[in-house]
Amino acid sequence: MDQKLQMLLDTVRKLIRRGAYPHITKVLAKSHPADIAHLFRYLDLKEQRILFNLLADPEISAYVLSELDHATGAQLLEQIDKETITEVLQEMPYDDAVDIIRNMPEELAEEVLQSMEVEHSEEIEELLKYDEDTAGGIMATEIFSLREEMTVREAIEAVQGAEDIEMVFYLYVTDEYNHLVGVLSLRQLLTVPPTARLKDIMTADVISVRTDIDQEEVAHLVAKYNILAIPVVDEGNKLMGIITVDDVIDVMREEATEDIYKMAGSSDEELLYGYKSFKIARLRLPWLITNLFGGVITGYLMWLFKATLEEVIALISFIPVITGMGGNVGGQSATIVVRGFATGRVDVSTMRQVFLKELRVGVIMGVVCGTTIGLVAFFWHHNPYLGLVVGLAMVTAMSVAATMGVVAPFFFKRVGVDPAIASTPFVQTANDITGILIYFGTATLFLSYLR
Repeated sequence: MDQKLQMLLDTVRKLIRRGAYPHITKVLAKSHPADIAHLFRYLDLKEQRILFNLLADPEISAYVLSELDHATGAQLLEQIDKETITEVLQEMPYDDAVDIIRNMPEELAEEVLQSMEVEHSEEIEELLKYDEDTAGGIMATEIFSLREEMTVREAIEAVQGAEDIEMVFYLYVTDEYNHLVGVLSLRQLLTVPPTARLKDIMTADVISVRTDIDQEEVAHLVAKYNILAIPVVDEGNKLMGIITVDDVIDVMREEATEDIYKMAGSSDEELLYGYKSFKIARLRLPWLITNLFGGVITGYLMWLFKATLEEVIALISFIPVITGMGGNVGGQSATIVVRGFATGRVDVSTMRQVFLKELRVGVIMGVVCGTTIGLVAFFWHHNPYLGLVVGLAMVTAMSVAATMGVVAPFFFKRVGVDPAIASTPFVQTANDITGILIYFGTATLFLSYLR
């Protein structure tokens, strides 16, 4: 956060503590709506409610809600009267308003929709038909399009008269039945003869998405083709809406946040629970229990090798290193693969390439770390064979861990389980188990030299 925003945040917090609400109103009146929206990210729910109630302008309230996560936005609106809720939602883009309405209690959402002007409620109800994580759920329905039979002169006049359209990245061309047939840039429109017809100068190969496609796939397409907007069509290629790059950035941020939470065995629901410890613990416990049972299995394997441990007690010195390094390497590989899935740079077709790359990396890191720990074992316990056993086990365990970090996400993706939420706990547990087996298995083979 820059110094200006930090000063604003400190001032607002201080005034909230003092209950100096008229002063807060004056401060907000002098602040840019984007700065006000940014403040909400650093306030708890109680402070957000106080600040939101002091926003007198519905347009600024709508801007703030558009920048917040939808569940929080719904909570802020629930505390005010229905007339004001309606007024604020009607100032918002329809796609953002829909996301907030989805998070409201069903009864309140129905009442708000009924109190809206017909044109707004119809648009919102149409968007509510789509799943929230699909292209239809995030598209804006305020579309500017041109008919293919128009001349360039007529098209330019139409663009000049489009006062209600917030931004025109591309000019989409439709036929008489509103089917998407082409696209134009503003530059193209201004560099051709005014009598030319749009169907003769447009680009017919339009990159578009269906209403039911997942929002993550939309983000991949926008990033792949470096476009600022992408049109949304139905199964009959009828133009239904548009998704702009700002919506795509929100999707990327949302998906990345979700994956990070999942890989930590947590959830963004924690943000809604605030300081409710039991509810937060309930979200985290399933994955900790997974690791708990993995630890029990690891302990059982060590018990099976108790004879080897009794013969060479020095082996116990390096158990944490073997299991710890394997878990770290596997976690790194799993993170890279899951991130690759999220960005679209890794898929099932590239598994072999990714597997071999991570195997090579694992072997290189294993040799370096194995040599290091082998020398430590030799100088510590003055036994060259112990150094050899520890070094070999480290090389093997890290190589296996690196490949495990690749195989696990691919496996979970293939069977329909989210690799972000399942890979890390599985990889950590599996690498602990394989690390112990490799370490004590190698030690048992060299047992006669270690005595």
